[in-house]
Amino acid sequence: MQRIVPNIWCQGNANDVGHYYASVFPKTNMDVVASYPEDNLPDFQQALAGQPLVVDVTISDYRLRLINAGGEFRPTPAISFILNMDPLMFDGDEALTRETIATMWDALADGGQVRMALGAYPHSQLYGWVEDRYGVNWQLMLTDPVGEPRPFVTPQLLFTGESAQAQQAMDLYQGLFPNSGPGMVVPQGDGSGVMFAEFTLDGQWFSAMDGGTIHDFTFSPGVSLEVDCTDQNEIDTFWDALSTVPEAEQCGWLVDRFGVSWQIVPQNMAELLQHPGAYQRMLAMKKIVIAEL
Repeated sequence: MQRIVPNIWCQGNANDVGHYYASVFPKTNMDVVASYPEDNLPDFQQALAGQPLVVDVTISDYRLRLINAGGEFRPTPAISFILNMDPLMFDGDEALTRETIATMWDALADGGQVRMALGAYPHSQLYGWVEDRYGVNWQLMLTDPVGEPRPFVTPQLLFTGESAQAQQAMDLYQGLFPNSGPGMVVPQGDGSGVMFAEFTLDGQWFSAMDGGTIHDFTFSPGVSLEVDCTDQNEIDTFWDALSTVPEAEQCGWLVDRFGVSWQIVPQNMAELLQHPGAYQRMLAMKKIVIAEL
């Protein structure tokens, strides 16, 4: 079970975004899993009454969640998604793998922004970084079938700013989640931080890098990490360990010391929100209190 689910903030168009990704990626489907109430919404959400609230996009068994909301936030390149294209996915046919990469690249670049052109690099014979038309960043990579297999989708956290923070963040997260540990770590040549690293949280693969001061972006609620908790005790534990920006707390959302946004929620949140008045009660909460829903 995928316990940590990346959430993407959409500007009232989550249904369109879901259909778009279902058409771009192989073995992908989308489902509306929750909708806004028809009435008793606050003024800023009135236009969304009855519309999809949450749309799940499943890419080769990896779940992304689209949040249908307003124009308050937008994704940034600080969290991107590496697509590991292993020829073994195509019965060892590298030519077909390259063709599939090129097809996805063209679709993602259409109306988007190319950050690193698709081509050969020291770390991959075919790689490119692109921001799609909705502001979501993707890294397409041809991987070596001889190496240790990786999941098709791996979220990458890029820590920008004067201080190297990737290693500190990985240490914090791995100490908090069970079944976690480090993977490959490649330090910067001058020892100033992490050039590239892999790690697991509760069995899920993630990547991290230090980006320094050359970037003009940082983390935002435009991409957050949802943690599905089994009970109130788990919610309290994650909340106490991660929350450091009180003014950012709302409806189960928090921001950690590195600027990463998290949603600490019960795993049956959709079911709980079916209770009469539960959605309105949630809007008044900071940390989710299950008994009050």
